[in-house]
Amino acid sequence: MLSKRVAEVDRSRCVACGACTKECPRAAVAVHRGCFAAVDPVRCVGCGKCARVCPADCITLMEREGQA
Repeated sequence: MLSKRVAEVDRSRCVACGACTKECPRAAVAVHRGCFAAVDPVRCVGCGKCARVCPADCITLMEREGQA
């Protein structure tokens, strides 16, 4: 069963530093082409660890679609 929350990255603000990738316990975040981080919603458990370490403050936890 998927968690109620999932991390989302604002790609326009992401600096691709990789801090989130190192912090994620499920390896749900990856930096793509050195440009921005992206979250695999299937692997993400919504713990928020990535958002807490993001220096650009571009990761937020959102309610999953269909999980009101």
